[in-house]
Amino acid sequence: MNFSFKKKYIIPLVASAFLFIGSSFKDDFFEIAKQLEIFTTLFKELNTNYVDETNPGELMDSAIKGMLASLDPYTVYFNEQDVLKFKINNTGEYTGIGALITQRSGKLILREVYKNFPADKAGFKPGDEIIQIGDVAIADFKDDASQLLKGAKNTKIDIKYIRQGKTNTTQILLDEVEIKSVPFYSKIDDKTGYIVLSRFNKKASNETKEALLELKKQGATQIVLDLRNNPGGLLGEAINICNLFVPKNEIIVTTKSINEKHNNIYKTAADPVDLEIPLVIIVNDKSASASEIVSGALQDLDRAVIIGGRSFGKGLVQKPVDLTYNTQLKVTISRYFTPSGRCIQALDYAHKDKNGLATRTQATNYNLFKTRKGRTVYDGGGILPDVPMDESKTSVIANALLKNDGIFNYATAYYYKNPNLGNQIPNFTNTDFQDFKQFLKNQKISFGTETEESLKNTLAIAKKEAIDGAIINEYNQLLAAVQKSEANQLDNNQEEIKNLILEEIIKRYQYQEGFYQYYMKSNSVIKKAVTILDNPVTYKTILKS
Repeated sequence: MNFSFKKKYIIPLVASAFLFIGSSFKDDFFEIAKQLEIFTTLFKELNTNYVDETNPGELMDSAIKGMLASLDPYTVYFNEQDVLKFKINNTGEYTGIGALITQRSGKLILREVYKNFPADKAGFKPGDEIIQIGDVAIADFKDDASQLLKGAKNTKIDIKYIRQGKTNTTQILLDEVEIKSVPFYSKIDDKTGYIVLSRFNKKASNETKEALLELKKQGATQIVLDLRNNPGGLLGEAINICNLFVPKNEIIVTTKSINEKHNNIYKTAADPVDLEIPLVIIVNDKSASASEIVSGALQDLDRAVIIGGRSFGKGLVQKPVDLTYNTQLKVTISRYFTPSGRCIQALDYAHKDKNGLATRTQATNYNLFKTRKGRTVYDGGGILPDVPMDESKTSVIANALLKNDGIFNYATAYYYKNPNLGNQIPNFTNTDFQDFKQFLKNQKISFGTETEESLKNTLAIAKKEAIDGAIINEYNQLLAAVQKSEANQLDNNQEEIKNLILEEIIKRYQYQEGFYQYYMKSNSVIKKAVTILDNPVTYKTILKS
């Protein structure tokens, strides 16, 4: 009787469920087709009838990017040039000049030159401003001008650039460039190995494994893994790096989505390198995505002590989807969850404030989870270190000086004033700091804090509305007060800023390797990591607390 009941009622229910799904699919398909037809008609009529000549490619590019902007910042459209850059980020290989470059004010500015690559061999230095590549003036080039410095191996390119106010010309020979995921590893002391992991491209786990094995071979019995400023990358590489320290078949991350095909459980697939070696991982507010998978998983599994500052809080997974004409869509397909069940996503892009900005999960709304050994951890706001350190946070004024190139430009000037330091570590004194402050004043470098920029925007609006005359006196007083406060912040954060200046100066003389050699011995967070590792009782207590 029960069987006939099931047969009579459940089958129609199942059928109606399929009917509902089919109907829903048809409705969605119709709505998509309808909107595509509207857009196609609009696009055609706009380009046919607009008063001035239009650029269909640029219009479409803007339309697509505007549509995606309403979602999250990680769902993005890549045109053909963007696809090339995306592939470089994932593979770490390209043919170019071997330098970190930014485009600003009609110039390409070399931020960092990598040792023994084409830019270095051609004599370029950080701070050089490229103004012309071949016959192309950078000021007249609207697109990403750094693409003009990529091409076939052994291509010769004529370059015009400015150094310290003087215009120079040279020729550069393009060559293969490899961007390492692990730019540096070394022993800090007799037993402590230090590994910097700066990105998660396709070679990240192999390079990390090689560094770990080499350090162990050299006698390292404890490891510091530095993930600060690592924005993430390939999910598979994050899992493989965890696999170096945890057993085969361990769950590292779970992904969940409204689309069931994107629901997956990712486990380690290989035998580990070392299950016992004590491990401290350093993170900060710029450690994101795959960095948070590694630090979050190893925290949940009680396999590593995490120190530093709270991580960025990106708990979303993207997938590249190839489109027509060599374009691509990178689309957010799921949220990821660490072994304890945490999703550490900090911003809610589905709910935005009145200014169109995603709302941030408040600490009062964080949910509590437990690690394998029962330690308390939380979701919703990035990975909170087991040992939080204020030194990992960059002050507002220091951030402003990094953003406005105050520190970068001063280091450039310092380098040309002191060309013969070589491998010496400069003694950056209080007198030098006063020289730095005078440099900012002479160069009229604005701190550009959010408060100052908001105030200047207010005056701009007041001028547009012709009411600036009524508030100009109060505005000048308020601006002077803000700038005085910024100057005080400069002195209050003197030690932090001096360290940032010294680090930038060292890069000028000793490249990345020299910087890391200095950094691993002098950085207070690294010193704290070594102190924890050197005290087995403290290390084990943290992992059991």
